[in-house]
Amino acid sequence: MSKSSVGKSLLRAVCCAIALLASPAVLQAQDSATDREIERYRAMLADPMANPGYLNADRGESLWALPRGANKASLESCDLGQGSGQLQNAATTLPKFFADSGRVMDLEQRLLWCMETIQGLDTAEIKARRFGAAGKNSDMEDLVAFIANKSNGLPTSQPLAHPKEQEMFAIGEALFYRRAGPMDFSCATCHAQQGKRIRLQALPDFSMPGKEARDSSASWPAYRVSQ
Repeated sequence: MSKSSVGKSLLRAVCCAIALLASPAVLQAQDSATDREIERYRAMLADPMANPGYLNADRGESLWALPRGANKASLESCDLGQGSGQLQNAATTLPKFFADSGRVMDLEQRLLWCMETIQGLDTAEIKARRFGAAGKNSDMEDLVAFIANKSNGLPTSQPLAHPKEQEMFAIGEALFYRRAGPMDFSCATCHAQQGKRIRLQALPDFSMPGKEARDSSASWPAYRVSQ
């Protein structure tokens, strides 16, 4: 067999192999295997003894009970929507309208409001250090981790009865589809279609009510190994 024939045979074999590996059935099997490994990893992190994020929740618990600010008060009387100091189910029903502030607030905004009104705390540093870094904790991250942990496993249920809640929902929906930035992307570019991925990361579809949207919104804050 000539070198030319060998080369052509080898090329055909390589093309066939690439076509086989790129076939929908093979790609689907690869995706399923990847998803199973990701789920196994998430199950491992669900164990409090294996997830370093619970250290943040422990620090948040201490901050919740720590008297601070001009009033030397703790956050234990803060109303997160379930009554004064009640944490169970609080994270799953926010954002919502609070009559005492006249605003729709998410968990972080409500915590800042309680720090300023109950504790008399200057929140400038809290706002400046809203995200943690290596060796530098964020009070806000730790408090949110502690409070969200009190609602683990509970379904989310955001209220939309108040006109201001309906208004905020409409604004959020418009922002979800609004294209902007140098890439002219919107949130919907990645999160409004079933089966999209970025490398190994599955992209949940937030455009329709369902399990993907519920599970994603209920899974934060989360410990990220990559950070």
